[in-house]
Amino acid sequence: MSKMRLLRYRVEKFKSVMDSGWIDCDEVTTLVGVNEAGKSNLLLALWKLNPAKGGEIHFSDDMPVKLFSDLREEKNKPKFIQAVFQITSNSVLESISKQSEFDKDAVRIVTVSRDYDGTRFINFPDAKTYSSLPQNEIAEILADYTDKLEKLNEAGKTEAGIKVEAKQKLAKSNEIIKDKEFLNKIDIVALTSVFESISAKTMQTSQIRPTLLEIYERFSAISQGFDRPNPSSIEDVRKIVIANLPKFVYYSNYGNIDSEIYLPHVIDNMERKNLLGMAEAKARTLKVLFEYVKLDPKEILEMGEDAKAPHDGNGRPTREPNDEEIKEKADKKKERDILLQSASSKLTRDFRDWWNQGNYTFDFRADGKHFRIWVSDEVRPERIILENRSTGLQWFLSFYLVFLVESQDSHSGAILLLDEAGLSLHPLAQKDLSAFFNKLSQTNQIVNTTHSPFIIDTNHIDRAKVVYVDKDGYSVVSNNLRAAEKQLQTNSVYAVHAALGLSISDILLQGCRPVIVEGPSDQFYFNAIKLYLISKNLIAPKEEIVFVPSGGVKAVGSLASLLSVKSELPYVVLDSDKSGQDFKAKLEKNLYASEAEKILSIDSYTSIFESEVEDIIPFELLQRPVDRLFNVDLDFSTIYDPKKPIISQIEEYAAKNNIDLPEGYKVDLARQFKQALFTHGDRYSDKTVVDRWQSIFNKILEK
Repeated sequence: MSKMRLLRYRVEKFKSVMDSGWIDCDEVTTLVGVNEAGKSNLLLALWKLNPAKGGEIHFSDDMPVKLFSDLREEKNKPKFIQAVFQITSNSVLESISKQSEFDKDAVRIVTVSRDYDGTRFINFPDAKTYSSLPQNEIAEILADYTDKLEKLNEAGKTEAGIKVEAKQKLAKSNEIIKDKEFLNKIDIVALTSVFESISAKTMQTSQIRPTLLEIYERFSAISQGFDRPNPSSIEDVRKIVIANLPKFVYYSNYGNIDSEIYLPHVIDNMERKNLLGMAEAKARTLKVLFEYVKLDPKEILEMGEDAKAPHDGNGRPTREPNDEEIKEKADKKKERDILLQSASSKLTRDFRDWWNQGNYTFDFRADGKHFRIWVSDEVRPERIILENRSTGLQWFLSFYLVFLVESQDSHSGAILLLDEAGLSLHPLAQKDLSAFFNKLSQTNQIVNTTHSPFIIDTNHIDRAKVVYVDKDGYSVVSNNLRAAEKQLQTNSVYAVHAALGLSISDILLQGCRPVIVEGPSDQFYFNAIKLYLISKNLIAPKEEIVFVPSGGVKAVGSLASLLSVKSELPYVVLDSDKSGQDFKAKLEKNLYASEAEKILSIDSYTSIFESEVEDIIPFELLQRPVDRLFNVDLDFSTIYDPKKPIISQIEEYAAKNNIDLPEGYKVDLARQFKQALFTHGDRYSDKTVVDRWQSIFNKILEK
């Protein structure tokens, strides 16, 4: 696996893209849109950040035509790609920390960008450096912690005494900064030492201790920002980042293997450097095939030659081959047959682990200068030449060889950029390909483009991003799958709608267990919780649980009728706000009159009045996404009231401070929660929260 994980990237001033906006990345990220929406350009720009092969920058071809004349004479060419990475290797973090003298947490996130001159720029956004700080910034931090401390409940006289002492320390800290317009390193070190002494004295079980430690760590981190250069300005640090930057591998031509292969052409093409298009793709696939099964085409060709006697100067044989020469060549052919059988067995055995549409047996045969691949399976045990099997099998075999072999070899840890993969496959095979992506992403992150609904994983619909053309004719990307509707481009996300429709068909045809939720954000939350509980062995559903968003409470009734499986109504999860409660009462009087227990209200699982799905989520896993919403230096935990619905608090704060919340922000919060849950789930494993989740799913799984 790569030592750096791609978190998000942004493309600017590149081909059809003026500014894509930030594209958040998961283990598998799917860019969905119609042809000519610009999906390929979003992969090409990322590829050119650090290509494994090729990927040259061509200013005249890559720059948007509209800007070319204005920028071609500019001395400093613009950056066309920015990417944010999280360094996941502890050894790399330790090396950078040692070189820069910053804590590992301060250098864990790194941004790498590239301009049209090919120069790479590196930045560590969390590694703050300064010579002094305005007094009011520190005063605000102290005020926030004073309020936070005030809200904590002390337990017994000992805790009360610690709280009094902590307040005294805060008062002392305010004295240190009093009457100073700017604070230097000595002032910050003095503040740090104040809280270091009290945190050491505080009991491990204290409710106040975590806050005191937080204050100490905050000032300790600030003190590190003095008198040191930013890590990005240290040459050794830059070298470490570039050396560990993942390679990007871009594929658009997959080069299906031919069933009959003429070995002299293979040998010639493997040495040529001027092949283009499909010829290059096929040569590459064949090269991988022979490397994978440990065969040398030149050796196979030579081992298959007939015995030859000596010739005279005119090329005429002087005699017939003798018995020894004939036996030597016969032994070589026999050895070749054994080699081919061994290689066939290896491919057969390994391929069965990946392909779910049949147990295929591959048989390599060589005849003179020809190499052939035959295939049989349990249904059709007779050998059939590969070319006469399905296009899907040919494609998947080629795909398997190139991606699996290269990702483990020269492209180990690379990020794979797959342009319109699998479009020639049968729909069921495309679904297999989606599962293949998930498995391959355990070692390689994947960014792929598609307009096929079968490639979209409805269990991870949050991984899909819509690509569409804005009013000025440029390609943009959004996490909000309905963003294109403003441009009247609903066809841009048709594949996603179709994928969700197919998931409903799966429910009707395959007996999945449907659960209706109000919107896509609820779908993301419950899908994430489902996968988390399964991974912890806390639930073991015997049938697939599919969460279907209704698009609002008003559509729940008609959707419930549609999804009724074997005359059984599906479960429904409703928010406990006024509209949710009103509609629950309506359902209980009509459609769900005899099965009211299948309507789950969120307030049954919280103690919060008018609670919503977000209120069953640990605040720790939503705090950073919420703070990012406001784009200001705010610690939302200082104003968050756990006794009130979090969404109403977010919207009230935004209105109070004239902040426009992005359209679809709830969906983005849900998506980031899912990522945080699987990245930090163990760290935040609150038994009360997990028990609450488990009780909801146990109810859903009741017969």
